[in-house]
Amino acid sequence: MIVTYEMLKESLTDYKAKDIKIKRLSDNKEIIKLTRNLYETNKNAPGYVVANAIYSPSYLSFDYALAHYGLIPEAVYTYTSATFGKGKKKSYKNDFGTYTYRDVPANIYPYGLQIFQEQDYSYVMATAEKALCDKLYTLKVVRNKKDMYDLLFDDLRIDMDVLKRLDFNILYTLCDNYGSTNMKYLKKVLGDLDENNS
Repeated sequence: MIVTYEMLKESLTDYKAKDIKIKRLSDNKEIIKLTRNLYETNKNAPGYVVANAIYSPSYLSFDYALAHYGLIPEAVYTYTSATFGKGKKKSYKNDFGTYTYRDVPANIYPYGLQIFQEQDYSYVMATAEKALCDKLYTLKVVRNKKDMYDLLFDDLRIDMDVLKRLDFNILYTLCDNYGSTNMKYLKKVLGDLDENNS
C-alpha cells in the first residue's frame, strides 16, 4: 500500500519518537521509500504499480508500454512515464527500480489511457496506440516518409504484425492532435499499411 509520511505518523500511535520509528522501518526495508514523504508498505509490490504515485499526474508510456504490448522486442527495465507541463525530464531511483518522466503536449495528455487494477492497486498506462505516438513525439524529427519507415522498423524495431493489429482510426486521431512532424509521417506510413491490408 502506498502511504504518505503523515499517514505513517498517524498509524504509529504507540510511539512517541515517530520520526525515528519511520526512519528505522525504512532502513530495515520494512517499508520502501519511493520518494520524499512517500512510502510503499509492501516490499514485494511490482514496480509498475507505484509509478503514477511517485510523480503525478503521470501514466506509464514510451518504452515500458511499448514492450508491455509487444511492439518492441527488448525487455525494458526502466519505468517510463508521461506527464505534462513540467518542462524537464525527471528521474527517480528506489528499491523498486528506476522511474523516468517526460512531457507530452497537455492537450493530448488525457487521451488513450487505460486504468488497470491489480490486487489493491490501480495504475494508469497508455494504450498501445498512445504509447507509440508518445514515443515518436519525443524523438528527433524525421524529414520524410522513408525516414519514418527506418525509425519505426530499423531503429525502434517495431513489430510490423503487432502494429497492423492496432486501431488505425485511433492512431490517425492521435496523430492529428500532437502537432508534430513525426506524426504527419507516421500517418503516411499507416496509410501505406492500411492500403496493403485492404
